[in-house]
Amino acid sequence: MDALFYLFTSFISIFAIVNPLTAMPVFLALTQDSTRAERTRQAFKASVFMVFILSAFLYGGTYIINFFGITLEGIRIAGGLLIMRWGYSLLNPDEGGRKLSDEDEVEARLKPDISFSPLAMPLLSGPGSIAVVLGLASQADFPFDYLALTVAIILVSMATFTVLFLSERMVKVLGNTGMTALTRMMGFIALCIGVQFIINGILPLVN
Repeated sequence: MDALFYLFTSFISIFAIVNPLTAMPVFLALTQDSTRAERTRQAFKASVFMVFILSAFLYGGTYIINFFGITLEGIRIAGGLLIMRWGYSLLNPDEGGRKLSDEDEVEARLKPDISFSPLAMPLLSGPGSIAVVLGLASQADFPFDYLALTVAIILVSMATFTVLFLSERMVKVLGNTGMTALTRMMGFIALCIGVQFIINGILPLVN
């Protein structure tokens, strides 16, 4: 039960930050001239790239932390602040959320393949997603924890592909109101995760 609970909580934490729901409008805009097969291929490749990017930081994060002399508490607090900022932007989708700059959008429209950039990075596996993976890795105590986190990343990738694959239908069914409600719900979850990361970073310092 503990193993399944850890896997479930890791999945929810990563999915809430990756949040493919907020990437749907950008994905549809950048692939509006693509065929359904091309759009599916872009979504699949982006999901695979996301697994490699997040897994690289999961297993290489320890070396990065040690190289720069960063403490685990520092990672948790900094990651928590970053995730809180991201979550707050999702709670106010009209003011923030997941958008590309005008220059980046124009550049992306000219690219024959958007699966790695800007779709996989930074839209899906950007600073917030990397921060939550590093934060979860800093709390891992056993080899199984890393295995569970890897499985969670793969499951999030599969869920992301499903969301992007069904994005056109989901946008039509949910409409602006439904999209806003789901985005804010994910934002609240992300905000809670960020706060908990900060608490986990501060407690060892005051005890």
